[in-house]
Amino acid sequence: MTTGDAPESRPTTLVVHYSAHGHTRRVAETITRTLGADAFVLAPVDAYSEPDLDYNDPRSRVSREHIDRSLRHVALAQDTPDGFADYGTVLVGYPIWWGEASWVLGDFVRNNDFTGKTVVPFCTSFSSPVGASARELAAQTTTGDWRPGTRLEASIDADGVRRWLDRLGVEA
Repeated sequence: MTTGDAPESRPTTLVVHYSAHGHTRRVAETITRTLGADAFVLAPVDAYSEPDLDYNDPRSRVSREHIDRSLRHVALAQDTPDGFADYGTVLVGYPIWWGEASWVLGDFVRNNDFTGKTVVPFCTSFSSPVGASARELAAQTTTGDWRPGTRLEASIDADGVRRWLDRLGVEA
């Protein structure tokens, strides 16, 4: 930095997401671009393969995890984004699995301190509503100002994102 230059300001908004098939990723990328936010992708240590995600196969990984909640612990390559304490707003995106937030979100929510943060959950699904998924995520932590969850279409554009965030009172 040269004398007289203002320090570069970092975004105060972070968009965190997990995407199984790319739908949530597309929405998260649109939100990130619209807000000029930072992004963080939740990556399971043991990534889900296409056969793992076949909810029509009772032997698939997600089907077994759905039936046996003890199998739902999904270790993440990194569960705390760098500089997490500096963000004031965190948008959290996930696919809906059997009416619930993907359990990939569990360690991220449980292992981070959301004190002083506004948390805005959003999900994608072809057929399921957001339901209680956002409330169930918020119940896994005692910190943060959790806003109501919203189901967003994978095809949402920047104008749609802006209208949604304006309704919630969320600014970049």
